[in-house]
Amino acid sequence: MKATEVLADGFGRIREVVHETLDGLAAEQLNARLDPEANSIAWLVWHLTRIQDDHVAGVAGREQVWRSAGWADRFALPLPVEDHGYGHTAKQAGTVRVDSAGLLLGYYDAVHEQSLRYVRGLAAGDLERIVDERWDPPVTLGVRLVSVLADDLQHAGQAAYVRGLLERR
Repeated sequence: MKATEVLADGFGRIREVVHETLDGLAAEQLNARLDPEANSIAWLVWHLTRIQDDHVAGVAGREQVWRSAGWADRFALPLPVEDHGYGHTAKQAGTVRVDSAGLLLGYYDAVHEQSLRYVRGLAAGDLERIVDERWDPPVTLGVRLVSVLADDLQHAGQAAYVRGLLERR
């Protein structure tokens, strides 16, 4: 199995968790916070999608789906358009509210498809390309993509956990 196929499989696993977690949830459940400092399912899925969109678009040299496909307008969040949730306070996280799982899934699926197209078009040697020299050692494309996978899987798991807790209430 090629490294790019492994990456594509990883992105597919994130998709499975996101879809399973959001399946059948009402807006009240999506936006619920277990306590005032906790992240909602809506925030977790929005954030993981925004990070994937931002990072993959950045290494691919493409515009983010958030802007190019009008998702920023559809979400209409009271945040700067470039915001992706990194470093959000509890108050900022609370501003990410959605009316339906369909909105989150639509944006997630659009980002997922763009990510898969990009990853499947890579050659193994491409993964060694330096994409961020601000770190020591500099970050390669392969490391950046694995970082996105790891972050997204953690947040997807958190969202699934929150769903489980909400269902026990």
